Amino acid sequence: MHKVAGASRRGEKIVAYVELHIEQGGRLEGKKTAIGIVEGIVGIRRYETVIEGFSNHAGTTPMDGRKDALLAASRLVLAVNRTVTAMPGSQVGTVGKLIVEPNVPNVIPGRVVLTVELRDLVEDVISDLYRRIAVEAGTIAGETGTKISFTPVLPPSLAAPTDPAVRKCVAEAAAALGLSAMAMPSGAGHDAQNMARLAPMGMIFIPSKGGISQSPAEYSTPRDVVNGANCLLQTVIRIDREGF
Repeated sequence: MHKVAGASRRGEKIVAYVELHIEQGGRLEGKKTAIGIVEGIVGIRRYETVIEGFSNHAGTTPMDGRKDALLAASRLVLAVNRTVTAMPGSQVGTVGKLIVEPNVPNVIPGRVVLTVELRDLVEDVISDLYRRIAVEAGTIAGETGTKISFTPVLPPSLAAPTDPAVRKCVAEAAAALGLSAMAMPSGAGHDAQNMARLAPMGMIFIPSKGGISQSPAEYSTPRDVVNGANCLLQTVIRIDREGF
């Protein structure tokens, strides 16, 4: 009989958790910086968005009599980008999937399903972005004669800030090794996001060439890997010495 429960670790027995990872982006490479001191892992909210219009013949339906779901969807895609970029910060918004029905050349699209994904380190920022996008969607629906609805997909992935004391140890370790470093958010999810529920958590990033990840083209130089491993080692030594 499997004893899965017996393999669990209680949070009070974990002093800290530090994860070394490639950045999966191009900030470190662009700034010629060796080490990323992660400020936190972003929260993620994803919505399935349905735009309902009316399918009809593309040749016989006048332009002023259409309820074109794809036209509404196109305006919504632009609204997401406009809303996310209208304020300073590291928040991001993406429409990454789009399904058009009936997807026929001579038929006005009657239904579109797309995804809206929002990410930021601050949960209130994500909520505010969603509210703004929903208001824009209401305007678009009214002007195009369509209906637009948002349904959350799976439970939200909550933002996980890194522990200030762990960040301090990472910064000190990088400085002691003579490595350039910068503070930055993690725009992707990591194991550390869950470990933050159990113990003080920190992350160290090393550069990703071209900002490419999860691809055969993913690459970090041997020097970057060595720098990251040494920074991780010195961080753990500092955490041990300071007795968290």
